[in-house]
Amino acid sequence: MISDLELMELHVNVLFRHDSENRLIAVNEPPYGAAPRIFIGATRMGSIVRYSNSLDKSTIEKLDQVIGANPGAHPGKIIKALSIDHLLSNVWTGPAYVFPDVRDRTYSRAIKITHENKEILKSQFPYTYEDFEYKQPCFVIIEDNIPVSICCSARKTSKADEASLFTHEDYRGRAYGADVAKAWAAEVQIQGRIALYSTSKDNLASQSVARKLQLAQYGTDIHIS
Repeated sequence: MISDLELMELHVNVLFRHDSENRLIAVNEPPYGAAPRIFIGATRMGSIVRYSNSLDKSTIEKLDQVIGANPGAHPGKIIKALSIDHLLSNVWTGPAYVFPDVRDRTYSRAIKITHENKEILKSQFPYTYEDFEYKQPCFVIIEDNIPVSICCSARKTSKADEASLFTHEDYRGRAYGADVAKAWAAEVQIQGRIALYSTSKDNLASQSVARKLQLAQYGTDIHIS
């Protein structure tokens, strides 16, 4: 069975592109925007820390001293140390989850989107349509002849995929999000990869979906930009 720390390792590699020294280069999805200056993935078994390749050696040495052996315990001190030499723009934190085995999809109302039917996305999800090559597998639920709920791969590697889930406001409260997410996760698992899901600490609706799906929280992300 895969450990929480191993899941966090998969997670950070899905989220960001790295250089040969394991430093963060960019977000792992088009248009490959800037990665945070620091990523901390805290689990019960320990933490994974990754620095941006934009940080100089002296800054990293300062941060290593502050972080020490327990990275998740001192976010305030880390932010203070980084802000001495850098103007910070954002601190993001939230839970990270993994899907259980959901490969039985017989219950699902979700429709798989392929190159043959991807025109379904164009009206309601134009960005997913444009980047479809990178977003598979992708599933939607159709209501009133339009796709109202979608789950696709936001970012992925050969070992894991990170979910992107959205339901239009007028169609929430009908369990569409949970249903379409299960269909997506099942397809990811059938293809031999691990299905991951993360969200911000302020996104209570997304956390509610995670509870409905009975996802297991394996850690907490901290992104400092």
